[in-house]
Amino acid sequence: MTRFAVKTEGIEKHYGKVHALKGVDLMVEQGEIFGLIGSDGSGKTSLFRILTTLVLPDGGSATVGGFDVVSEYRKIRKIIGYMPGRFSLYQDLSVRENLDFFATVFNTTVEENYDLIKEIWVQLEPFGSRRAGALSGGMKQKLA
Repeated sequence: MTRFAVKTEGIEKHYGKVHALKGVDLMVEQGEIFGLIGSDGSGKTSLFRILTTLVLPDGGSATVGGFDVVSEYRKIRKIIGYMPGRFSLYQDLSVRENLDFFATVFNTTVEENYDLIKEIWVQLEPFGSRRAGALSGGMKQKLA
Protein backbone atom coordinates (compact mmCIF):
# COMPACT_ATOMS: atom_id res chain seq x y z
CA MET A 1 0.00 0.00 0.00
CA THR A 2 1.42 3.36 -1.04
CA ARG A 3 1.42 6.11 1.53
CA PHE A 4 0.75 9.36 -0.27
CA ALA A 5 2.45 12.60 0.60
CA VAL A 6 -0.73 14.41 -0.46
CA LYS A 7 -4.14 12.95 -1.13
CA THR A 8 -7.43 14.71 -1.73
CA GLU A 9 -10.80 13.17 -2.43
CA GLY A 10 -13.67 15.34 -3.58
CA ILE A 11 -12.27 18.55 -2.08
CA GLU A 12 -14.60 21.50 -2.35
CA LYS A 13 -14.26 25.14 -1.37
CA HIS A 14 -16.87 27.85 -1.81
CA TYR A 15 -16.63 31.59 -1.33
CA GLY A 16 -20.26 32.63 -1.28
CA LYS A 17 -21.70 31.55 -4.63
CA VAL A 18 -18.27 31.05 -6.17
CA HIS A 19 -17.09 27.44 -6.32
CA ALA A 20 -13.31 27.69 -6.12
CA LEU A 21 -12.86 23.90 -5.92
CA LYS A 22 -15.36 21.29 -7.07
CA GLY A 23 -14.63 17.67 -6.26
CA VAL A 24 -10.83 17.82 -6.63
CA ASP A 25 -9.05 14.46 -6.45
CA LEU A 26 -5.26 14.49 -6.23
CA MET A 27 -2.68 11.89 -5.27
CA VAL A 28 1.00 12.74 -4.88
CA GLU A 29 3.32 9.93 -3.89
CA GLN A 30 6.13 10.47 -1.41
CA GLY A 31 9.21 11.84 -3.16
CA GLU A 32 7.22 12.95 -6.19
CA ILE A 33 7.56 16.53 -7.41
CA PHE A 34 4.34 18.17 -8.49
CA GLY A 35 2.92 21.54 -9.38
CA LEU A 36 -0.48 23.06 -9.84
CA ILE A 37 -1.02 24.92 -13.08
CA GLY A 38 -4.10 26.94 -13.91
CA SER A 39 -5.42 30.35 -14.78
CA ASP A 40 -6.18 33.06 -12.23
CA GLY A 41 -9.12 32.05 -10.11
CA SER A 42 -8.84 28.34 -10.86
CA GLY A 43 -8.42 27.37 -7.19
CA LYS A 44 -4.68 26.71 -6.90
CA THR A 45 -4.20 28.93 -3.85
CA SER A 46 -7.40 27.65 -2.24
CA LEU A 47 -6.14 24.07 -2.57
CA PHE A 48 -2.73 24.94 -1.12
CA ARG A 49 -4.37 26.79 1.76
CA ILE A 50 -6.47 23.72 2.53
CA LEU A 51 -3.43 21.44 2.35
CA THR A 52 -1.49 23.73 4.67
CA THR A 53 -4.41 23.92 7.13
CA LEU A 54 -4.99 27.64 6.67
CA VAL A 55 -8.60 27.20 5.55
CA LEU A 56 -11.09 24.39 6.00
CA PRO A 57 -12.54 22.54 3.02
CA ASP A 58 -16.30 22.77 2.54
CA GLY A 59 -16.45 19.18 1.39
CA GLY A 60 -14.32 16.14 0.70
CA SER A 61 -11.21 15.06 2.55
CA ALA A 62 -7.48 15.66 2.34
CA THR A 63 -4.36 14.30 3.97
CA VAL A 64 -0.79 15.54 4.04
CA GLY A 65 1.86 13.08 5.16
CA GLY A 66 -0.96 10.74 6.14
CA PHE A 67 -2.50 13.33 8.50
CA ASP A 68 -6.03 14.67 8.02
CA VAL A 69 -6.05 18.41 7.30
CA VAL A 70 -9.00 19.02 9.61
CA SER A 71 -8.59 16.72 12.59
CA GLU A 72 -4.77 16.47 12.62
CA TYR A 73 -3.84 20.01 11.58
CA ARG A 74 -1.35 20.40 14.47
CA LYS A 75 0.68 17.43 13.20
CA ILE A 76 0.70 18.85 9.67
CA ARG A 77 1.85 22.26 10.90
CA LYS A 78 4.86 20.58 12.52
CA ILE A 79 6.06 19.04 9.23
CA ILE A 80 5.29 21.65 6.57
CA GLY A 81 5.39 25.37 5.96
CA TYR A 82 3.64 27.66 3.52
CA MET A 83 5.13 30.79 2.00
CA PRO A 84 2.64 32.78 -0.10
CA GLY A 85 3.85 34.61 -3.17
CA ARG A 86 3.55 37.90 -1.33
CA PHE A 87 4.33 38.31 2.33
CA SER A 88 1.12 38.21 4.31
CA LEU A 89 2.36 40.63 6.94
CA TYR A 90 1.05 43.94 8.17
CA GLN A 91 4.10 46.14 7.65
CA ASP A 92 3.03 48.74 10.25
CA LEU A 93 2.52 46.17 13.02
CA SER A 94 5.37 44.87 15.14
CA VAL A 95 6.59 41.29 14.90
CA ARG A 96 4.66 40.36 18.04
CA GLU A 97 1.53 42.23 16.90
CA ASN A 98 1.57 40.30 13.61
CA LEU A 99 1.85 37.01 15.50
CA ASP A 100 -0.96 37.93 17.87
CA PHE A 101 -3.19 39.13 15.03
CA PHE A 102 -2.80 35.98 12.94
CA ALA A 103 -3.27 33.76 15.99
CA THR A 104 -6.57 35.57 16.58
CA VAL A 105 -7.58 34.98 12.95
CA PHE A 106 -7.15 31.26 13.62
CA ASN A 107 -9.08 31.54 16.90
CA THR A 108 -6.07 30.75 19.06
CA THR A 109 -3.17 32.46 20.84
CA VAL A 110 0.57 32.42 20.43
CA GLU A 111 0.89 30.90 23.89
CA GLU A 112 -1.56 28.10 23.09
CA ASN A 113 0.47 27.07 20.04
CA TYR A 114 3.93 28.07 21.22
CA ASP A 115 5.27 24.56 20.56
CA LEU A 116 4.43 25.00 16.85
CA ILE A 117 6.43 28.23 16.47
CA LYS A 118 9.12 27.92 19.14
CA GLU A 119 12.03 27.22 16.77
CA ILE A 120 11.33 30.31 14.68
CA TRP A 121 10.17 32.51 17.56
CA VAL A 122 13.51 32.22 19.38
CA GLN A 123 15.09 33.82 16.28
CA LEU A 124 12.42 36.52 16.00
CA GLU A 125 11.96 37.32 19.70
CA PRO A 126 14.81 39.87 19.91
CA PHE A 127 12.94 41.84 17.21
CA GLY A 128 9.48 41.46 18.79
CA SER A 129 8.82 45.19 18.98
CA ARG A 130 10.26 46.00 15.53
CA ARG A 131 7.80 46.84 12.78
CA ALA A 132 7.52 44.06 10.20
CA GLY A 133 8.27 46.55 7.41
CA ALA A 134 11.71 47.19 8.95
CA LEU A 135 12.76 43.53 8.93
CA SER A 136 15.17 42.01 6.42
CA GLY A 137 13.73 39.79 3.70
CA GLY A 138 14.79 36.63 5.51
CA MET A 139 13.27 37.76 8.79
CA LYS A 140 10.03 38.63 6.96
CA GLN A 141 9.99 35.08 5.57
CA LYS A 142 10.42 33.63 9.05
CA LEU A 143 7.65 35.81 10.44
CA ALA A 144 5.30 35.02 7.56
